[in-house]
Amino acid sequence: MNVKSLCIGRLTTKNNIFVAPLAGYSDFAFRKICYELGAGLAFGEMISAKGLYYKNENTAFLTETTDAEYIKCAQLFGSDAEILETVAKSRVLSKFDILDLNCGCPVPKVYNNGEGSALLARPEVAEQAVRALKKSGKVVTVKMRLGVVTGESVAVEFAKRMEGAGAEMITLHARYRNDYYSGEPDFAECEAVKKAINIPVIFNGGIFTKEDADRAMERTGADGVMLARGALYDPTLICKILGVPAPNMKDIVKRQFTMLAERLGEAVACVNFRKQMACYLKGVRDGKKLKEKVFSAKTAYEYFEVIDAAF
Repeated sequence: MNVKSLCIGRLTTKNNIFVAPLAGYSDFAFRKICYELGAGLAFGEMISAKGLYYKNENTAFLTETTDAEYIKCAQLFGSDAEILETVAKSRVLSKFDILDLNCGCPVPKVYNNGEGSALLARPEVAEQAVRALKKSGKVVTVKMRLGVVTGESVAVEFAKRMEGAGAEMITLHARYRNDYYSGEPDFAECEAVKKAINIPVIFNGGIFTKEDADRAMERTGADGVMLARGALYDPTLICKILGVPAPNMKDIVKRQFTMLAERLGEAVACVNFRKQMACYLKGVRDGKKLKEKVFSAKTAYEYFEVIDAAF
């Protein structure tokens, strides 16, 4: 793929290889690793606008950032324009440069509340949400899917309306809400969106190798790619697409765990990091046995034994 910097509103990225907001994974430690490996942008996991508005203590951890994030990106989900405007202007989000509106989350607890991918069927609400976020003076982007029901794409019209409301980049997960994370992404629909609007379009969906990224860019004409599960299983995928040497995976994983342990304490980090380790152990020899050890580990020493054996 053609690796290049991108202009998103007033901001300029180092390159066009981005990492998606991954619920339960994209914490400050994971994002720091991604930026250090060369990602152009790495988005924080989605945050409930209502959670911020009502000062839910569980949202504080989600807004932590590091000095590696030369552009800081937060993703919000919500549909109440007044609440979105208030939190966008709040102190807790003051350090973020980009606010991304989630119009793609397919999970029932978000969708059934009229948020996430439900906004694809409520474009007027999504427009109001984008306009509300714009009042903060920050760069506003939108992450969306093709539509709610498989085969019934609203992507082109929805993207045009988001651009009209002030969005400065569209990331298209080229699947439908009903598809969740399975099936072949629709390259043609992404190409149609790219041709219909004048702001950057980022392709998301099914990128696990450099060849996948090359194919997506060639078939869609998109301005960049956003990695999701591909980076979750192997963050050095960023290096592979960039064509630069990657650090040792063992060192990466130990560093990520250590950052969490320093922030959360060793015992909590051991629990918190289990799901991430399960991803890193996917496809590793004796991965099942190593995963069992991770899920019983209570100290960094036990974790590091597993990491040494795996990588």
